[in-house]
Amino acid sequence: MPSMVEGPEPTGDAGLRARAARVIPGGMWGHQRAAAVPRGYPQFFVGGEGATVEDADGRRYIDFMCAWGPIILGHRHPAVSEAVRREQERGDCLDGPTPHAVDLAETLVAMIPHADWAMFQKNGSDAMTTCVTLARAGTGRRKVLAARGAYHGAVPWCSPSLVGVTAEDRAHLVHYRYNDVASLEEAVAQAGDDLAAILVSAFRHDIGQAQELPTRAFAAAARAACDRTGAALVVDDVRAGFRLDLGGSWERVGVRPDLAGYSKAIANGQPLAAVTGSDRFREAASRLFVTGSFWYAGAPMAAAVATLNELKRVDAPRVLEAAGVRFRDGLMEQASRHGFSLDITGPPAMPVMLFRDDPEAALGEAFCLEALHRGVYLHHRHNMFLSLAHTPAVIDTALAATEGAFRALAKSRTA
Repeated sequence: MPSMVEGPEPTGDAGLRARAARVIPGGMWGHQRAAAVPRGYPQFFVGGEGATVEDADGRRYIDFMCAWGPIILGHRHPAVSEAVRREQERGDCLDGPTPHAVDLAETLVAMIPHADWAMFQKNGSDAMTTCVTLARAGTGRRKVLAARGAYHGAVPWCSPSLVGVTAEDRAHLVHYRYNDVASLEEAVAQAGDDLAAILVSAFRHDIGQAQELPTRAFAAAARAACDRTGAALVVDDVRAGFRLDLGGSWERVGVRPDLAGYSKAIANGQPLAAVTGSDRFREAASRLFVTGSFWYAGAPMAAAVATLNELKRVDAPRVLEAAGVRFRDGLMEQASRHGFSLDITGPPAMPVMLFRDDPEAALGEAFCLEALHRGVYLHHRHNMFLSLAHTPAVIDTALAATEGAFRALAKSRTA
């Protein structure tokens, strides 16, 4: 039971952790557990503005995680905040969807070349589970191919954790190696006439590993295998969607999927996900029963329309790439000058930063903690995220802090 001690409960990070430990198993759940970030990092936050976040102890940081991806315009973007406010004043969760559902579907169909229709959910796991279920409904088959080590959600059929997961949950999942055409073809052959879908991430972003953009040969092979077998090509754009290309991340390699899942950045922090698809799967989508009590709420859809309009207005992928290159190049120069070997891989707007010869990520963790102490929130194993609020001036301020972090790390190494 909660403590009965009189007086106000503590609200700082340490106090909140102590209170959470009493009422939340393990103190927190999922990727938001403190174990997911470097030691010494805050667990609880109270606010965000533009490119910064504020923790429960009142400390502010330049934020390079962006809520682990959802914030693409910047925290509390005025256009999105206003769209949410207007909708909430009128009523958000009603007896049916608001007109924003149609507005948003029309916006996505106009933006995304492969999309003939769209339907909405709440989380990336919802979207990808819907894609898999839809591929099976549309093909009448069961087998689904996924890259080994890829993350497609936190549900039994694809969770990275095996706690509570049965072999039956994954009985029809077949693995291949990302960017390995021969491995993909072997998996296709293994699935045989029962192949329903090939799942591909926008790019390879396994945690703690160097990231890989898809090769054109791999993307073309995946498309050809689906065309040959009648399976659905499904792009998981939950993490990368709208940061790399507003038309879908695989537009960059000249391949269009049959189905795609989006979430994270679609509504700048409001809870929403989407599945888009081609006319081939329209009839199956009309029969599929996937739903949730909160899947039709109007405020997140209004936020998404405002977000996507802003992304189109400023050509967001171009701006985000330039900001990412500025940040990456600055970090690489600093690391080299201070005697560290650093690899920064993946799209510039979603970089992962790994120190060489650092298998336990101890050096990376120490560096991130030094940066945190100087007001910059980074991650040592997961890919980071940039937003449109990361202007050149913000990037330069962050680099001034990471210069001090590298200097401190070099000093500790020689002490």
